[in-house]
Amino acid sequence: MTSSARFTVISPADDSVYYEGALAGPTELDQALTRAVSAQREWGRQPLAVRVDGVRRFLDEVEKVRDEAADELTAQMGRPRAQAPSELAGFLDRGRTMARLAGDALEDYVLPAKDGFTRAIQRVPVGVVLVLAPWNYPWLTAVNAVVPALLAGNAVLLKHAEQTPLVAERMSACAALAGLPAGTLQHIHMSHALTADAVRDARVGAVAFTGSVEGGRAISHAAAGRFLSVGYELGGKDAAYVCEDTDIAKAAANVVDGAMYNAGQSCCAVERVYVHERVLPAFLEAAVAETRALRLGDPREADTNLGPLVRARNAAIVRAQLEQALARGGRALVGADAGARPPQYVAPEVVAGVTHDMDLMTAETFGPVVGVMAVGSDAEAVARINDSAYGLTASLWTPDLARAESLAAQLDVGTVFMNRCDYLDPELAWVGVRDSGRGCTLSRYGFDGFTRFKSLHLRHVIP
Repeated sequence: MTSSARFTVISPADDSVYYEGALAGPTELDQALTRAVSAQREWGRQPLAVRVDGVRRFLDEVEKVRDEAADELTAQMGRPRAQAPSELAGFLDRGRTMARLAGDALEDYVLPAKDGFTRAIQRVPVGVVLVLAPWNYPWLTAVNAVVPALLAGNAVLLKHAEQTPLVAERMSACAALAGLPAGTLQHIHMSHALTADAVRDARVGAVAFTGSVEGGRAISHAAAGRFLSVGYELGGKDAAYVCEDTDIAKAAANVVDGAMYNAGQSCCAVERVYVHERVLPAFLEAAVAETRALRLGDPREADTNLGPLVRARNAAIVRAQLEQALARGGRALVGADAGARPPQYVAPEVVAGVTHDMDLMTAETFGPVVGVMAVGSDAEAVARINDSAYGLTASLWTPDLARAESLAAQLDVGTVFMNRCDYLDPELAWVGVRDSGRGCTLSRYGFDGFTRFKSLHLRHVIP
């Protein structure tokens, strides 16, 4: 059965219709999976060096369309056009890093010699990998799974959020131009219900999901009873701790950028800030100045560095958190408004006088509003940071490496930064704890979810 259902992408820049497309039905899904299984047999038999070369050609094809893809990104999800190319640059950097790491990470582990035996442990592909990518960083999040899955010898079926379908279409087109076997990397536009059917399909050997906690739970329910690899990159409520010994102006500039970049629509955005009470006034003054310097506007204009949120309903959640915080004693220090712009445009705000009784400090915000709270000691900062349902990243702002290492050992998060935030180093494992997810992408360990082990125990002669 094919589907007659259609979907529309409304550009957050001006509420215009940017794209109209058709959702796949069960027949299209079945055909795509059949092609993927067939393609994977051919692709998975290729030597690793051939797969690496193919993936590098794919990345080269993406590089050729960087400008067009950046324009599409701005139109689909509202990233300022001046900032959009950086996501494509990150896509290429991560992809090429994983291609470089593949040799060591995927090679056979040959055990020490033992008389009369050859023994080795191999990594073999799981088959077909279903990659479910979000709208907020549609290129950067997808590359974390697409490239290592391909390098490991799998076929990939890529489904992006309905807000950013052209990203998936671009990727599959670049794979074809690079000469990857037909069906090795395909895109498909699916409803939530059909996506659940895909997760349940026995031909899918692994799922990589990036999205909300609620979406992760839906994928988990669909995968129940199947013994397949499922990786989850979910929400975040990432914290920054500004110590009293740091350069306050520099810390404030970086923390505000980490909170406001992409209008705060990042799983690893800074969403709550703890500042040592000795330097709180200076930090607030600097943070407010940095926030007021942001230029909220049409993302297609060259001087805009803060665009709209992706949808009006997302903006309503951010405004509700701000209103609750103010009603419970918080103080809005910036005081800007979005003027006569559409409702998805949210003015950036820094809120002081916050507590953990406010959603602004506990629930995911995903917008350009951040709370700042005083703490009296490192111990209090650690307790506040760990008091969260999430655990993706935390950033520490201090010149004292030993202090940062001591604090890092106490923080229950996947990544601890010192003097930086909102960044992924592709040579480091990207992981979350609790409601921030499960599994690992990037680094030499980012192949784990897309491979299984096979042991070779070969006796040379029959005794």
